[in-house]
Amino acid sequence: MVGWGLGSAALAAKVAARKVLVLGDSLSAEYGLPRGAGWVTLLQLKLAQESPGTTVVNASISGETTAGGRSRLPALLKQHQPDLVVIELGGNDALRGLALSMTHDNLAQMVRAAQVSGTRVLLLGMQMPPNYGAEMAHQFAQTYAQVAKQTRCALVPFFLQGVGDDPDPLKWFQPDRIHPNAAAQPRMLAHVWPELKKQLK
Repeated sequence: MVGWGLGSAALAAKVAARKVLVLGDSLSAEYGLPRGAGWVTLLQLKLAQESPGTTVVNASISGETTAGGRSRLPALLKQHQPDLVVIELGGNDALRGLALSMTHDNLAQMVRAAQVSGTRVLLLGMQMPPNYGAEMAHQFAQTYAQVAKQTRCALVPFFLQGVGDDPDPLKWFQPDRIHPNAAAQPRMLAHVWPELKKQLK
């Protein structure tokens, strides 16, 4: 019985000591926000209550593209050995007019690299600004759905739902009209949380 008890305790500790790696751009790197106000920090605080022992590693960099994330991910997987990788990239690809095929390939390769390492993946989809045209915006949004279907990873179709598509979106954005403000961060987390929680079970 003693041996069984120790084994159960060790298993419980292992289950509790999970790690989430967030690989994103300025939307996850607290760009223009007070330190500690970003959705990733709020996620860590929520996990401290909901799943004690789970830690969050924020590897997000402002200005990051899918190509940059793809090049950095292998080392991050090796260093942190996460249980879940959240990929929030692609917005800067769109803003720079990079080829959709390249964005698709980079996202797919990142998901597969994480999966091969034994890690679950949650992909956060983005949308193009309306000035790019309806057809291009549709193709860009579909890129995330295609990658998720091909790799069978979890997907939140539009990361900024409830913020970017609000009837009065300007109240949720900083003066640059690109980066969500501090008030928007809890909304962003609330939108991602249900799927993220599911992936940690």
